[in-house]
Amino acid sequence: MIRIENLSLSIHNIPILRDVDLAIAPGQVVGLVGESGSGKSMTALALMGLLPRGMIQSGQMRLEDTDLTTLDEDAMCSIRGRRISMIFQEPMTALNPVKTIGDQVAETLLVHGRASRDNAKRIAAEKLARVGLPQDRFPLDRYPHELSGGQRQRVCIAMAIALHPDLLIADEPTTALDVTTQAQILGLLKELVAEEGMGLLLITHDLAVVAGMADHVAVMRKGEIVEQGETEPLFRTMSHPYTRKLLDASGHVPDGQAIPKDAPLLEVRSAVRDYPLPRTHLFGSTPQFRAVDGVSFTLNKGESLGLVGESGCGKSTLSRAILGLEPLQSGEILLNGTPIAPDMPHARRAGLQVVFQDPYGSFNPRWTVERLVAEPFHLLGSRPEGWRNRVHDALAEVGLDADAMTRYPHEFSGGQRQRIAIARALILRPELIILDEAVSALDVSIRAGILDLLADLQARHGMGYLFISHDLGVVRSITDRVLVMKAGKIVEDGATDAVFAAPQHAYTQTLINAAPVIPPAWKEA
Repeated sequence: MIRIENLSLSIHNIPILRDVDLAIAPGQVVGLVGESGSGKSMTALALMGLLPRGMIQSGQMRLEDTDLTTLDEDAMCSIRGRRISMIFQEPMTALNPVKTIGDQVAETLLVHGRASRDNAKRIAAEKLARVGLPQDRFPLDRYPHELSGGQRQRVCIAMAIALHPDLLIADEPTTALDVTTQAQILGLLKELVAEEGMGLLLITHDLAVVAGMADHVAVMRKGEIVEQGETEPLFRTMSHPYTRKLLDASGHVPDGQAIPKDAPLLEVRSAVRDYPLPRTHLFGSTPQFRAVDGVSFTLNKGESLGLVGESGCGKSTLSRAILGLEPLQSGEILLNGTPIAPDMPHARRAGLQVVFQDPYGSFNPRWTVERLVAEPFHLLGSRPEGWRNRVHDALAEVGLDADAMTRYPHEFSGGQRQRIAIARALILRPELIILDEAVSALDVSIRAGILDLLADLQARHGMGYLFISHDLGVVRSITDRVLVMKAGKIVEDGATDAVFAAPQHAYTQTLINAAPVIPPAWKEA
């Protein structure tokens, strides 16, 4: 159905893709894997006819008997959405925030003139119900911000399948989703392929996802497909060293982690956090939603503690309370025996720092790296003498050269930006760092490097880590102990290896079973 032959792309004489060959049959799932910058997304954009201006292209991309490279923009517009559709990585960016979900799904039908406005709304309701968003629970007049991440991704899928396309391209469709939501989305995509008979090009850096989904796998490196074949034989043989490198990085376990001390660093005691909900009656009382419900735990000095759970379980609310950004209704949080609260002095926050999931979103794009890394000094009231040397040393500790100080965030890769975020967290020599999904958006080899860096820094400085993540593989590789959170409560607490080997709570078992894995027999071969 789709055949790419000798596809090459370049811009300003810089090669982007080199002689890419790939075929996708009806009802087939093809996985395209590789590191960031390998050319996976550019291959998808080429199929959609959405390449940047100035791109020089050669080779052929055939949709049955039609060569897509020969079509003008009007002809491609008739194909996009109707015969080839795409699900993008970040649904909140892909969706229009000021249009309802019903209008956005119906828009595909209306643009291609395939239905009247009334029929388009009816079909939109059917498609949303098909992806798990029935109209009785999710009315068509809802907006994207009223939905969770997994629900927004389902809306994007409904838009993509509205016209029964021949090819569905899914570009990292589950990267930011928790394991149970990820399993639901992947299961939905597999069902749609079976029922609709469409081909699916699944672009991801997660080899475990590909192992469980794809019939055929292509491994891409620096714009070239270095290896491809049927999924199981490819994983068993791994004839190219780059494929083996990706597999090894996906299960990487850092060395040299610190040995925890039997001395409390962070103590959370019976923490409760409520949020007011809209009134159901004009003169009725204001209902409350309990996001954190009586949570208690202790994190010792030098310990890595994992916090896992589905989206909406209360992880982020709890982390904001630990950072002193959210007040508690009851309970207390202590850092080295000192209470943490929103009204605490700024200087007291110096021992507690955070690394966010998206460093680019947490940086001021107009600031140089020097100013970004020095930002925490405002907690002390002023920059100390020799602060530039401290910035230089912090960057050196995370493996960045001194010339990085004069550059801006957009000049760095995703992994480098995460290193800058870690340097910013290190600048005040904190005793505790909260890592909120700090590696979830990184590909496997970069993630392995960041985990090694975190383990090395902890071994040298004896810091404690609170590692918040939906990636159970990462939590298992870097933490000493793990907390499992559900509906605002800690339902399981124990040594990481013990919890993963023999989970006691049914919810923990559900999370572990939902996580995609590569069959051990494939890796051993």
